[in-house]
Amino acid sequence: MKLYHGSNQLIRTIDLSKGRRYKDFGQGFYTTHLRDQAVYWSRRIADRFGGTAIVSEFEFDFDAAIADGLNVKIFDKADREWAMFVMANRRKDGEVSQHDYDIVIGPVADDNMARLFGLYDMNIIDLDAVVAGLVYKDLNSQYFFATEKALDYIVCL
Repeated sequence: MKLYHGSNQLIRTIDLSKGRRYKDFGQGFYTTHLRDQAVYWSRRIADRFGGTAIVSEFEFDFDAAIADGLNVKIFDKADREWAMFVMANRRKDGEVSQHDYDIVIGPVADDNMARLFGLYDMNIIDLDAVVAGLVYKDLNSQYFFATEKALDYIVCL
């Protein structure tokens, strides 16, 4: 399976420590199977931090990762479980969420979702209101690599 990573630099070697904390699935390496989504992110990052928008391509052997017993979590849709997982990883209250997944696959929380999560954190809305807000979102997809072991199944093209 081909995956893409949008950035302001070409990625040849993946360094998990370079991933930013407090992202949807935690600190690690994010990709997508949607080339257009990677192009969007590459432009957004280049606009924000300078440089040129670049999309790096990878081959991911999902079947081998599963066969070899990697701990993979798949969120088929943005639902209550997904929202709680993302909010735990995005929380910046000093406690960094830790999970034991090697790879996480699921929807992307966009900026509007971040606003809903913030309203939830301030106790302005409840979890049901957050989940109700998910129904109207056209969320993209992300493949998150959390461990060095997971990187054995993704190769730069």
